[in-house]
Amino acid sequence: MSSPRDDLRAAWRNDAMIQRRYDVLFLDFYGTLVTGDRDAVESTCAQVVADLNLPLTPADLAVSWGHRFFASIERNNGDAFRTLFECECETLRETLAPWHCDFDPAPYARMLKRYWADPPAAPFAREVLAALDLPICVVSNADTEDVHAAIARRGFRVDAVVTSEDARSYKPDAAIFEAALARMGVSPDRVLHAGDSLHSDIGGAAALGLGTCWVCYEHRILDVGNAQAMHQIDDLRGLAGLLNGQ
Repeated sequence: MSSPRDDLRAAWRNDAMIQRRYDVLFLDFYGTLVTGDRDAVESTCAQVVADLNLPLTPADLAVSWGHRFFASIERNNGDAFRTLFECECETLRETLAPWHCDFDPAPYARMLKRYWADPPAAPFAREVLAALDLPICVVSNADTEDVHAAIARRGFRVDAVVTSEDARSYKPDAAIFEAALARMGVSPDRVLHAGDSLHSDIGGAAALGLGTCWVCYEHRILDVGNAQAMHQIDDLRGLAGLLNGQ
């Protein structure tokens, strides 16, 4: 009986007869190659609510904190850059300002950091990465140390990694995609970028002329975007056909 990896490799060999549509694959990391942060966010928010005796539910805190966090990374690019850890601390303090001005947000941000460094792999991620025979670059809104630790722990085969910390730029800002294009030496029209966020991944990549694929998983807390992707898949196994022009 063939394994899932063998089936993927066979599909790729069959697809190789077709002229490729793309030369390089860019992949989002958190929420795409690894499972989303919903459980980590909800458990962190539950701890915050309990510790500080807040008049909020953990779910309400997650949404309110999330909106401030996404707004923060929109403005923290270039000279104003802050790491993801710093953004989490700053926005949690802003979110809780009406109730608590004197508390340390770092322990709660470290709860999320533990997820960033050791997240569970998404279904089929290892098999798909092992089967694809084109360059793969992870392009991630992430602190560099965390995403490299996570890739090593999960044993993922990737050729390059460009993080927001590397580029001092958060998706959908153009600079992080431009850094990845330069790193891989490829023009935008020869790249497919796949990710789970319509705002950060699809909107950002499309603005530069990259091909876009929305990896449409369930169980997301929040997506602030409404960009339209060129392609949509339910899990990562759909990438092989897209990359080879099907």
